[in-house]
Amino acid sequence: MASVQTTPFQDQRPGTSGLRKKVRRFQEKNYLENFVQSIFDSLEQFQGKTLVLGGDGRYYNREAVTIILRMAAAAGFGRVLVGQGGILSTPAVSCVIRKYQAFGGIVLSASHNPGGPEGDFGIKYNVGNGGPAPEKVTEAIFAKSKTISVYHIHEGPISVNLDIPGQYAIGSMTVEVIDSVRDYAELMEQLFDFHQIRRLLTRPGFSMRFDAMHAVTGPYATEILEHRLGAPKGTVLNGKVLPDFGDGHPDPNLTYAADLVKILWQPDGPQFGAASDGDGDRNMILGNQFFVTPSDSLAVMAANATLVPGYKKGLAGVARSMPTSQAVDRVAQKLGFPCFETPTGWKFFGNLLDAGQATLCGEESFGTGSDHVREKDGLWAVLFWLNILAERNESVGSIVRAHWKEFGRNVYSRHDYEDVESARADELILGVNQQMPSLPGKTFGRYTVSFADNFQYTDPIDASVSTNQGIRIGFSDGSRIVFRLSGTGTVGATLRIYLESFEADPAKQGQDAQVALAELIQIADRIAGVKKYTGRDAPTVIT
Repeated sequence: MASVQTTPFQDQRPGTSGLRKKVRRFQEKNYLENFVQSIFDSLEQFQGKTLVLGGDGRYYNREAVTIILRMAAAAGFGRVLVGQGGILSTPAVSCVIRKYQAFGGIVLSASHNPGGPEGDFGIKYNVGNGGPAPEKVTEAIFAKSKTISVYHIHEGPISVNLDIPGQYAIGSMTVEVIDSVRDYAELMEQLFDFHQIRRLLTRPGFSMRFDAMHAVTGPYATEILEHRLGAPKGTVLNGKVLPDFGDGHPDPNLTYAADLVKILWQPDGPQFGAASDGDGDRNMILGNQFFVTPSDSLAVMAANATLVPGYKKGLAGVARSMPTSQAVDRVAQKLGFPCFETPTGWKFFGNLLDAGQATLCGEESFGTGSDHVREKDGLWAVLFWLNILAERNESVGSIVRAHWKEFGRNVYSRHDYEDVESARADELILGVNQQMPSLPGKTFGRYTVSFADNFQYTDPIDASVSTNQGIRIGFSDGSRIVFRLSGTGTVGATLRIYLESFEADPAKQGQDAQVALAELIQIADRIAGVKKYTGRDAPTVIT
């Protein structure tokens, strides 16, 4: 073991999902090593225990895996379970941590951000329940990173072949290269009716497409959908994991998954379509010529959960992030289980899941999951929808429209302004904050403001408090505008504006969301000066 002198970097504060920077920043001397050592220095009583390690296969993944293996050996871990080829999807990491009762895990990913030498890289730590480290842990890591003076690493040759499953050794530490897909696929078979889904996927006249976007879910989707469930070869598109994601943007939305959308919008196209992101924790659900918003997806899943074997006993509760629409709230109210509103970030769901207070969770940013792991899970959500389709024998559009008729439609959209100059984005948020005391009671057209606040969350399990989690402006008819700066980008700031209104009249529920929300869009600009501060006439992405 070698002890290497180093100096701190001041930009290693983990964001919503770990530390994300440009690849070239991580390649700087000691940058990755400093952060990994800061993780290990923040942990206690892990010597001799098991660490799980894997990533989404993006550029620099394999190099980072090797460095972390060497450092884990120097730190005193007894065993590391690493995915074959250094590959593990984010939900698979959670699955493996929980199945083998590991001490924790390290995920290498920048999620939906672009890859390649000029792209992004990321790293985050997951705790023993399989979920992302809570804020008290990430703050401790950041504090260590600001004072670090030495890191420890095993030097000399090692004989670990990441491409061949088996057991290897680095010093006294065992390295076990595991099949990246097997444990996760076996968990999916326990939750879903594979027999029914297989009948659906092999039925004459039914077809689907899954776009893996040259990201981590390629091998998972190929094994589960094509091999275990019998979908025709070619059902999985862009299934080969590439370090630059095929020079694409692995974000499963209408903008970046445009090729899949084009296929599904053909009148004679597939009946079902789905996509996942860089590390496999997000999902987009499509029917033929029909887009399901993530908020509606969560609500439909909650309303139909008992059709799925793993959830046939019903739900203990549901949880959604604050910017997510209130559609699932209506399901919870009617079916009689609690609904929790949390800040953005999957780590906030962990306590609710561990305490048995929630079964399904969701975020409007294309993330859905349950208590089967402690991460959002893209392919799991796709299988959940396939199980519903197999049981109801209806189209995606018919199921969602029937849901709206029963519960009402929460018309919803998110407008993203990416790579905004950080100072200008901060000015915008400051300006809205300064207006908040005077907003209640103000009228904008047919909308009257009933409240305006900066969302604060008190965890009902451990009483921890999280402040400044996004600006909420609520109107007397239940409509909302939410302003929030995202914590997932690596360049500038991403301003996200969430718009929501409620439509109870079935005759009006089919209206295009942007048309139905047009007045709220204008109000958001009037309050915040969106065009003024961003310098743009339109969002980068609309979902």
